[in-house]
Amino acid sequence: MSNNLREGSLEAPTRHPIDWKQPDYYDQDSLFAELARVYDICHGCRRCVSLCHAFPTLFDLVDESDTMEVDGVAKEDYGKVVDHCYLCDLCYMTKCPYVPPHEWNVDFPHLMLRAKAVNFSAGKAKWRDRVLTSTKTVGNLAGIPVVAQAVNAANKTRPLRQLLEKTAGIHADAPLPQFHSKSFRSRMKGRQPAPLAVTAAGRTTGKVALFVTCYCNRNTPQVAQDLVAVFEYNGIPVTLAQKEECCGMPKLELGDLNAVARAKDINIPQLIELVEQGCDIVAPIPSCVLMFKQELPLMFPDDVAVEKVRQAFFDPFEYLMLRHRESRLNTDFKQSLGKILYHAPCHQRVQNIGSKTREVLALAPDTEIEVVERCSGHDGTYAVKAESHDIAKKICRPVVNKVKQAQSDHYLSDCPMAGAQIESGMGEAGQDVTESAFALLRTAYGI
Repeated sequence: MSNNLREGSLEAPTRHPIDWKQPDYYDQDSLFAELARVYDICHGCRRCVSLCHAFPTLFDLVDESDTMEVDGVAKEDYGKVVDHCYLCDLCYMTKCPYVPPHEWNVDFPHLMLRAKAVNFSAGKAKWRDRVLTSTKTVGNLAGIPVVAQAVNAANKTRPLRQLLEKTAGIHADAPLPQFHSKSFRSRMKGRQPAPLAVTAAGRTTGKVALFVTCYCNRNTPQVAQDLVAVFEYNGIPVTLAQKEECCGMPKLELGDLNAVARAKDINIPQLIELVEQGCDIVAPIPSCVLMFKQELPLMFPDDVAVEKVRQAFFDPFEYLMLRHRESRLNTDFKQSLGKILYHAPCHQRVQNIGSKTREVLALAPDTEIEVVERCSGHDGTYAVKAESHDIAKKICRPVVNKVKQAQSDHYLSDCPMAGAQIESGMGEAGQDVTESAFALLRTAYGI
């Protein structure tokens, strides 16, 4: 073995397309062989032990086996590792020295994705998980006025939550989102973009199409409203696509890749039309941005429209900072934001754009920002499942402790679900403490 192999590659990581349409992708023997190969490399390295529960699970299986090597782990236990991977991508982007172009070609998250896809194609996905990942369907149903009131009340009723845990496997203590009967898209219906002069700056056209996301549409519409207010205050008109499907991230994490493709077939034609009209695209949830920036292009590497959308897609604070570099951001802030504790979610960190939310907020006068770069353990569904809720809370504990110790004026996360998870870990002290960066910017601007 060469020193290069032992030490890892110093080159920038590259990603290979996901060969999910090839028959071998779903061959279980081929999958097990690749799992054994990568597990053996991970066992010999162990750098990622602190990231999530997938790696401790793997290392415990190895250490408790007769041989204390991967060959002593029963193949039927390989899936125990997969169950704890929620595709945060941090191991690939921040820890692993053996990612491509290294000869060992380790892409742990996409190997876990393959295992999830094999499991789903074999019909082994639970009914609960199929429902939880059908975010738009659940949101539309729960958003019916009378139903929304009943669901929101039930989510706060202890006996009903305990019954839900027994019957559906959704933990009684897991934070569940509130549903709004008046969605963000319905609030924006018939609204025309503000009559603003469109000014290009650098890579930005100065005109934006907002991909609302399922979560902001039904669960946190105020986040999307604050985003629109901030962008239009900066002279950037905001429009919406005529229709919108889920970005596909929840189904990706389930391994239902055909559902991801169906969502893509709805979203991309809508978005490419807006791109061709001169719009850039932003989304308020980091996971949705990552889906269009990374996962869809890797699943559909030959799709020209997918690539054009990727090039036009931005994290909203990345977009604002690009404008700022060209002196096109309004920096006439009316007040300080004081001390902020900012939680950077995993799916924002792995976009390799830097801490743009922090950079934008730091422009407000006399504002101090402390960044917490630790996983909240939420992952959309992982923290609400009965079998993984307690583990998710353990993963989140360092972030919760930071929030408790910070004595900050504001606490925020780019991911509303991560924010809810951290609030839950704080108990009564965490009730409604999470703010959105867009709301804070409105405060700083005085709008």
